[in-house]
This record gives sequence, structure tokens and C-alpha cells, in this order.
Amino acid sequence: MLGKSERESAVHAQLAAQLGGWTGGDSVLLDLGARSVTLATIAAIDGISAVVHIGHPAQPLPDLERLLLSTSNSLLFTAAVPVHSQWTLVGRSNETSGVAIIDEAGMRDCRGVLRTLGLAPHVVPTSMSVEERAELAGEHGVLVIEKSLIPAGFHELSDAGRFSEIPPLWYGLLETVETLADFDSPSQVWLAFGPDQDHKGSLLTTLNVFAEHGVDLQHLRSQRSQAGPHIFLSSFGVPNSENLLGLLAQLSERGVAYRVLAVIDGTEFVPGPDALDPIWSNMSDRALEQHRGDAS
Repeated sequence: MLGKSERESAVHAQLAAQLGGWTGGDSVLLDLGARSVTLATIAAIDGISAVVHIGHPAQPLPDLERLLLSTSNSLLFTAAVPVHSQWTLVGRSNETSGVAIIDEAGMRDCRGVLRTLGLAPHVVPTSMSVEERAELAGEHGVLVIEKSLIPAGFHELSDAGRFSEIPPLWYGLLETVETLADFDSPSQVWLAFGPDQDHKGSLLTTLNVFAEHGVDLQHLRSQRSQAGPHIFLSSFGVPNSENLLGLLAQLSERGVAYRVLAVIDGTEFVPGPDALDPIWSNMSDRALEQHRGDAS
């Protein structure tokens, strides 16, 4: 059986399941409730998996990392696929109020486009029916909705094309596993780890282990732990399971606790994660010049 959380787009999750070959035909995904409940259900009941929005295989969503690490250690993402966005903008007429009725999943995926168009979002629960949304929109409100769910009397507006610019959305298959499976092809790994003692230089010592195994950390984020030391959440590619197991063995020898959160086949995931064009400060240059002057 395959399910999804109640706040996820059923249309996009279903497409992901079909593209990934995770379900047959037109099988309807089970609604497993809130995301935390979804994860707990998968861990507790044999034979249930879920389609989950992950952000990107090389850069998972921070909230998802946190949630995974705080639930059963039997949970593992085992596959991921990109889905072309099905979101569009519809209305009854071309004269609009500037208010867009949009659900929680749509707001997550489309907030950038809404901002560009100057539309004010009115966020509704994903569980709200299309008929209720249409009634809420009134005569001049607009809907952000999946193309296959456009209600009668509504048509795509001239700005609907902007929603086709949304990058493909990445979804993963979350399952329960007893042990890590052997694999011979390059794969993406999500790994949470924490030095046994949080002291100056502890992270550097741990990072040296990754360097010794030729691992290029594509994603690294720290998180405070209630137990005391920092937790680090990472994502990187490995050539095979032997390389991964060697890395984990050496981490264990160094007293580093760890947990594998995902092993996803492949290492070239196009499109890539969101990229930032940074504007660096020149304050450090000025301070360096002053320091040099003082030193001389």
C-alpha cells in the first residue's frame, strides 16, 4: 500500500508514484494524516510506504531531516523522481480581485510566482474541496490549482504561463528497511551524524573521515540536540555500498553516532537544488587592510 500526507498535493504525489513505478495504474494513494502521523504509520504497519515531497535529493528540506531523525530508525528514502509542476492560475473572468485561493502544498511550490504577479494568497487546507474553493473565490477571485482539477466555469488566465516556469518538484519514496541493501551503482546518501563529544575541533576530526573516503559533502547543516552535542545533517554521493559501509565503520570507530536517512539511486539529479548568487561583504577586506596597517 502507498500513501501520502494530508497536506500534500494528491495530483503531484500520484504522478510521482506512477513515474517512479511505485504503484500500479490508477491506484489511489491513501491519506495518512499529518506528516508526523504519516511517518509513524509507515514505521508501525508493515507493507505501507509513502510518497513525500523532499526538496531535492542533494539538498533535503530541513524540516524533513528533523522529522526523520526524530522518528523510527527503520525509515529510509529509497528512491526519488522529479515531477513537472501541474499548478496553474484560473478564474471565472479576466477581471480579478488580486486574491488567489491556494492550498498549503500550492503555497509551498508557487509562492515565488505569486509574489512576482503581485497576487495576495488566501491559504486554505489541502483537504478543502474544489467546489468550496470555487465558492470562496467568488466572481473575481482566482484559484491556484492543479490543471486536472480546474472546476467548471473557470478558465486559465493570461498569467497562467508563469506557473510553467516552476522547476520540477522532487518526491521520494519512504519505506521501512531492516538493513541497508547492497548497491553497485552511484547513489545519493543522506546521513545524520554527531561526534560523541562536542568540543573544539570535533567536527574537523569527523570531516577528515569523509575526506579519507573521497566524499564530497554537497549539503551540511548543523542542528542542536537535546542530548547536548550538535547533530550534523549531510547529503553526498557514494560509488557503491562498500564505500558507504567503510565510511560508517570508521565513523563508529571514532565514536561518532550516525543514522542513514536516504539511499537514492543516482548522483546527477537534474534540475539541481536551488542555487544562490551570493553578494559577499567587503568589510573583511577593509578590516584586513587596517590590520596590515596596524601590524606595520
